[in-house]
Amino acid sequence: MSEFVVYLDTSDVRPGKLAELKAAMAELASFVDANEPRIIAYNVYFSGDGTRMSVLNIHPDIASLEFHLKVAGPRFPPIAPLVTLRTIEIFGPVSEGLARQLEGKTQLLGGSVIIRDHHAGFARVPAVPAA
Repeated sequence: MSEFVVYLDTSDVRPGKLAELKAAMAELASFVDANEPRIIAYNVYFSGDGTRMSVLNIHPDIASLEFHLKVAGPRFPPIAPLVTLRTIEIFGPVSEGLARQLEGKTQLLGGSVIIRDHHAGFARVPAVPAA
C-alpha cells in the first residue's frame, strides 16, 4: 500500500497584497479541485492578521504530489510577487525528482524545504482510486 504524503507550505503575505492573494489562491484551489481528482485535500489558511498564509495538501501517494506540481506548477509564478515563502514541509516519502522540483519552487518563491521522515503512527485515510 502506498504511503500518503502531507505537504505544508508557509509564506509571509507581502504588504498590501492580501486581497489579491486571496483571490489568486481561491482561483488556484478551484483549478486544483477541477484538475486533480486524486488529491485528498487542498486547503489555504490565513493568519488572523492576514500576514501569513499556509497551504496544506494531503495526497494519497507521492505520484499525486508530483502530478500536483506538474499540473498546478505553471500557476505558481504569478503568485510569487504576492508572498515570501518561508518553508515547504513534506511529511512522507520523497523521491529525488520531487526533492528537485521542490527546490525549484523555493528558487522561484524563496524559503527552504524540510522533509520529515515517518517514525511511527497510522492514518485512517480513505482509499483513493488511481487515475
